[in-house]
Amino acid sequence: MAKFFPTLSPEHGDFIRRQKIYFVASAPARGRVNLSPKGMDTFRILGPGRVGYLDVTGSGNETTAHLAENGRLTFMFCSFEGAPMILRLYARGRAVRPRDADWTQLRPPFGPALPGERQLVVADIESGQTSCGFAVPLFGYAGDRPTLNNWAEKKGPEGIAAYWAEKNAVSIDGLPTGLLGS
Repeated sequence: MAKFFPTLSPEHGDFIRRQKIYFVASAPARGRVNLSPKGMDTFRILGPGRVGYLDVTGSGNETTAHLAENGRLTFMFCSFEGAPMILRLYARGRAVRPRDADWTQLRPPFGPALPGERQLVVADIESGQTSCGFAVPLFGYAGDRPTLNNWAEKKGPEGIAAYWAEKNAVSIDGLPTGLLGS
């Protein structure tokens, strides 16, 4: 049975911190729904009603295009080990980039710099929900993949900037992401 809540409890926070993968969903008013898996210990609880993640360079930048359009965002955490549970956070979010005034205040909780980091996604929780998760399979965590960090380090800052201009400036539906100041 699903249970709704307005903010995160300490137990919710403990559950979130134990998960090695989470999922982020967003959608424009018209166009494709985006669902992205995330990892690399990039998610942080910034308060009982606020969360965020450090977003690194990827093949697209759909989430921030959708956030710029309507702010809607859903996070999902599933227990793949131990007791079953699914936790969803329904939120309104925004992208915060190194050029933004609040970057220096918001960035420190996310730990050491990661190669290719491009922005933070900060979200205010509108509601949360837990459900049983009985159908979620059991999986064991084997470790983070080094591939993305290695790729970004090899590209270097200039290569990453060129990649952003080519692949991350607009969504697959043609919406601007704001990454390049657009």
